[in-house]
Amino acid sequence: MSLRLLNLRGTPPPFEQVLPRPHDPGADVYEAVAEIVRRVRTEGDAAVIEFTKRFDRVDVSGPPATTGPPATTGTGRGTSMRVPLAEIEAALERIDPDLRAALNVAYDRIVAYHAHEGTPPGPFESGGVTVDHLTRAVGRAGIYAPGGRARYPSTVLMCAAPARVAGVEDIALVVPPAADGEVDDATLAAAAIAGITEVYRIGGAQAVAALAFGTASVPRVDVIAGPGNAYVAEAKRQVSGVVGVASAFAGPSEIVVVAGPGAPPEFVAIDLVVQAEHGPDGLAWLVTWDEELLAAVSAEVDRIVAASPRRADLEATLATSGIACLVDGPEAAMEVANTVAPEHLQLMVADELSESLLAQVQSAGAVFIGPWSPASFGDYIAGPNHVLPTNRTARFSSALRPDDFRKHIHAVTVTPEALQALGPAVITLADTEGLPAHADSINRRLDALAVLEALVDVDGST
Repeated sequence: MSLRLLNLRGTPPPFEQVLPRPHDPGADVYEAVAEIVRRVRTEGDAAVIEFTKRFDRVDVSGPPATTGPPATTGTGRGTSMRVPLAEIEAALERIDPDLRAALNVAYDRIVAYHAHEGTPPGPFESGGVTVDHLTRAVGRAGIYAPGGRARYPSTVLMCAAPARVAGVEDIALVVPPAADGEVDDATLAAAAIAGITEVYRIGGAQAVAALAFGTASVPRVDVIAGPGNAYVAEAKRQVSGVVGVASAFAGPSEIVVVAGPGAPPEFVAIDLVVQAEHGPDGLAWLVTWDEELLAAVSAEVDRIVAASPRRADLEATLATSGIACLVDGPEAAMEVANTVAPEHLQLMVADELSESLLAQVQSAGAVFIGPWSPASFGDYIAGPNHVLPTNRTARFSSALRPDDFRKHIHAVTVTPEALQALGPAVITLADTEGLPAHADSINRRLDALAVLEALVDVDGST
């Protein structure tokens, strides 16, 4: 079974002492990161170039980029650190039109939501998506977008949009280069859409240090935002105070699904896998008081993992962080959820129960309510940010927002009509980023809606 059983029936709260303790992501990388940060601070570009060559196997020692073509293309040797503006702009023309349209839709919706945060209190409603949510500016911001083996153009949009709404004029983007020294077109296109003209092909702790202290090639920033691996997160910890670090510890992905009787096992299972496919060190928890549902979800997770092209990665992640937690009832489930303080919390319960459980939420990065509101929708297009606190830092911190750049939790409700209208854009972005479970979490719901509509056509009722 992919999910490890944690039976808390009969165990009274609080649960702090009986739940697995989170791994300290900085304990095993502190000294390595400290040395990188020290050398970048004292040696500047030379250290950044050396570490990029060592860890990414790309030479970024070429002459400074201009508006023309890169110094060297495809070899990773002598490539300039900064990506030429012409290359950023050209990426818009090279990407698939459907991807460009999806990026534009996502960016527009993210901007619309973050702009709404500065208006008088009231829910944000747009196209069947309802979000309950608040707003301000620094002179210069740095964005970290993961790269190298993967690509996350959505992270560029998620970090740039609130910075723009806050009034930030200068934004620098750092992203680890691929093995050939290039930054992929989807990421550059997202930068172009967000009006970012300053992109550096550097990543890891050295990129964070360069943004914090400044080098000959990378002017220092006032705030750094964006998720990354344990080394990136630890670097942000170490430079915090020298530079503002927006949001809390944004590390490996996490989800807790609180599911009650009647929750669709296939939806619960795919939503657990969605977060697990991001990689190791996060967590994927099912919390329920229904033994039959627990068994059905566990079996479905096993089926999904066995058929996934990322099976090895999923198995490795779930082996350490996949848990099916059985509790006495809804209140105990919320005690567990608040203790874990997850990045993503899904309440997949009966409609009459969801309001009372939402009122009990104390610590979570974001809450997704009902069977039609998967966390992957929030990852891309609901509007609120997907840069969320992890590793239990949701106890005191909130999602990335314009006034980072206060504790807030956004709750997203998606209607079936909105899922049908905007779901294809989510699928396009998920496919672009190579995350099949993200796309499948939408496809499964669209298939379910098609079945419901066919039943209505047959008997004229729901």
